[in-house]
Amino acid sequence: MTTTIALGAIPFGQPLPPTPHTLCMSLPSWEHVVGCSEGEKSILDAVVTGYPRIFIHRSVQKLIDICEQKFGQGGEKCLVFPSRRSVEHCRDFILRHAALANISAKVRTVRYPMHPGESSPLGLDIPVAETWTFLSEFYLAFFPSEVYAIARTFWKHFGLGISSRRAEHYLSLIETNQSQLPSTEERNCSLIEKEGTQAKLELRKRIASYLAHSVPDSGSRINGEVVHRVTEEEVFLFPCGMAAIFNAHQLLLEVRAGQSSKSVVFGFPYTCTLKLLENLGPGVHFFGHGLDSDIDDLEAMLAQGSMANESSPRILSLFTECPSNPLLRVVNFPRLRALADKYDFLIVVDETVGSFANVNVLPFADIVVTSLSKFVCGRANVLGGSLVLNPNGRYFASLKDRLTYMYEDTYFDEDATVMECNSRDFLGRMRIINDNAETICDFLHPRSIAGGGPSESTVIKQVLYPKYTSPTNYSRCQLPNGGYGGLFSLTFVSLAASKAFYDAFTCAKGPSFGYEFTLTCPYTITVHYDELDWAAGYGVDEGLVRISAGVEEKEVLLRCIELALQVAEACAGVGSSSLGM
Repeated sequence: MTTTIALGAIPFGQPLPPTPHTLCMSLPSWEHVVGCSEGEKSILDAVVTGYPRIFIHRSVQKLIDICEQKFGQGGEKCLVFPSRRSVEHCRDFILRHAALANISAKVRTVRYPMHPGESSPLGLDIPVAETWTFLSEFYLAFFPSEVYAIARTFWKHFGLGISSRRAEHYLSLIETNQSQLPSTEERNCSLIEKEGTQAKLELRKRIASYLAHSVPDSGSRINGEVVHRVTEEEVFLFPCGMAAIFNAHQLLLEVRAGQSSKSVVFGFPYTCTLKLLENLGPGVHFFGHGLDSDIDDLEAMLAQGSMANESSPRILSLFTECPSNPLLRVVNFPRLRALADKYDFLIVVDETVGSFANVNVLPFADIVVTSLSKFVCGRANVLGGSLVLNPNGRYFASLKDRLTYMYEDTYFDEDATVMECNSRDFLGRMRIINDNAETICDFLHPRSIAGGGPSESTVIKQVLYPKYTSPTNYSRCQLPNGGYGGLFSLTFVSLAASKAFYDAFTCAKGPSFGYEFTLTCPYTITVHYDELDWAAGYGVDEGLVRISAGVEEKEVLLRCIELALQVAEACAGVGSSSLGM
């Protein structure tokens, strides 16, 4: 079923779509985005919801408020996590970054078991009576308000916090526990867990099936080597895409324990990926353009490091996207794979933008990560992430053994059930999205300067879309029946033209992408407002507008594009973009 978004009908800061667990908020005008980025109180006060890692959902905040009131000491703030390991990661992050900022901070971590008739937290080291029946439990990190910004950075970049559905589950148990817990609640919890377990298995099998075509038959030979197909045993689920990336990096640190090598981020990535890796372990080398010339520089760095220290790899791993967000570039995967094999590092590829429906990056990667929250979900109402190990990778055995040991399933059962249901029509949905995006880009590209349009009569500088930005590199990982994906970006001849186009665009407007409704946002000022010059240095224009195509009627989308383009052209004083329809 398609989510219908009434054009221009959702006011600023309201959920988009208007559902209880939406992942998106409405940003109807350029000035609204600027106001959010500048922290204007009147603007922020109007925000009802947002992407869960960036904006704490009201149900999560309600649970936080209850815990602070009941168990906080001396004005402490707190955040809620689903497991002991995740709360300990938060504690360690706060303490480390508080120390770097010369802030003295104490972080308390407590366990909150939910059992019939009682509701009280326990210290992590306090034993729990074996006779207690637990319906659920969560973990709290308490810290002084002075380090709240540090704690929120962890919540934003690492993706380890609880979801809104999980928060509502905890709230229902807390409220029920004020009286005696009815036995039906225990049965409901058991039913949810059973459905969640089955949903997770179906999701893992479905993801494995998307990748099965990378190998003719398991056990067959390619170039004399026995190769194996991906099965559900190589697919691991996480609460969101950033949690999958975090765990991929943790896994690499575990497998390469004792080495202090940095990782490489290759190409201009989604900002949270870069921030996460900068804040973890030894740090990063950033090759932000992702061009062949950058591969030359990377190779020179690796060769120099190899000569200096033959006993230790020069880098731990390389993280890249396919295609990149928001520039929609694809790197030269064969060259990177050859370097990884020669200099002994692992490659992690985030294929979220390309999606399982269009690209297969597994032959070039040791680990493939995906934000299932985008195209796989399609309905902007649940988070999820996946991590897939390449069964034919050089380090597969050690990666599989270590991840099996360290993996903890923190993907909430209800979230998994919703994701499984949403993903059933993923491939069919993507065919429509691919077609819509390509049709729009084929209309816009010849009307851009980069596409040969006359500079004196066009307002678009460039259409950023894999078909035009990286056709050769994209073809190396494109599936036989795959398209170019649903995401593209536009750059304009002036900032005023960008604003005019965005404000006049009558489809849904807000951050994120990958949904069944068309969605646009002024990406750079949304994500990089405090580092515009830095982003521009890597080709990310201040006025870049990113568009995620949906499944609406093609003619409706083209008309929306045409009208917005005409307003932008009028603003810039250039010619007509009539469709001739």
